[in-house]
Amino acid sequence: MPRPAGVPPSLRYEPFRGSVAVAAGLLTKEQLRGPSLRRLFRDVYVCADGTVDHLTLCKAAALLLPVGGALSHRSAALLHNANILGLDQPVEATAAAGLRSQPGLRVARSCLEPADLWRRGGLPVTSPLRTAFDLARTPDLIAAVTGLDALLFRRVIRAEALRGYLDAHARWTGVRAAATALDLARPDVESPMETRLRLGIVLAGLPEPVVQYDVLTPGGRFVARLDLAYPKQRVGLEYDGDHHRDRDTFRADAVRLNRLRLLDWSILRFTADDVLRNPGRMLAQIRAALNV
Repeated sequence: MPRPAGVPPSLRYEPFRGSVAVAAGLLTKEQLRGPSLRRLFRDVYVCADGTVDHLTLCKAAALLLPVGGALSHRSAALLHNANILGLDQPVEATAAAGLRSQPGLRVARSCLEPADLWRRGGLPVTSPLRTAFDLARTPDLIAAVTGLDALLFRRVIRAEALRGYLDAHARWTGVRAAATALDLARPDVESPMETRLRLGIVLAGLPEPVVQYDVLTPGGRFVARLDLAYPKQRVGLEYDGDHHRDRDTFRADAVRLNRLRLLDWSILRFTADDVLRNPGRMLAQIRAALNV
């Protein structure tokens, strides 16, 4: 791959402040507007031939953070190894002052206590507890629980520690909503879509299924782990993501399903279309399987 014309080696692999590069004599203002560079945020650029993912955008946003600011919310969750990013997710950051939202960067205005400030991968980021606190306070209950499930699954936080954090910040906006979200969160949910499936069931008033249930033979031999299950009724619920379309995965699923059927388990399999666009149909099928 040809190197970007006129871009010095020190600027080729990471985002940089354009004004700093110009002041140092590394680039001209004309080069900043040229085809070799891509503008990510105001005064922040990267080589045009590089891959720009959310981590790259976090590095770019970090260059703009004032002292005491940090990457936060879903961006912080990603840096804590819990990926709950949405499509075209903007970078999220928190700062008391000195930084405003712009296209691709959403800034929450809030003070961060010293204990709230961590570093991950060399980047300033909100601590696991502050990240969970901020995610849990969103008015969108499903989004709040999805964030908490992901952080709990990665063992980034403990529910007891977050309850203590909520108690210590009881007068903050959204704490009641956060407490509700925490009551609904579970530590073993493996994906955001599994969270949405589970919440769709619970919020509709159906009995709550067991998360990540191990099915065993009468002799105690492992058969399968179900995303969600009603053990007494021998009804299992599975979320099928796109990876289930892979040939090897499809074959393994067929063998697994047959083994479950031989043990008198009924398995309902749902996709994103069921969970997001046809929840009524999905819930009707679950009710029928449970005979409720």
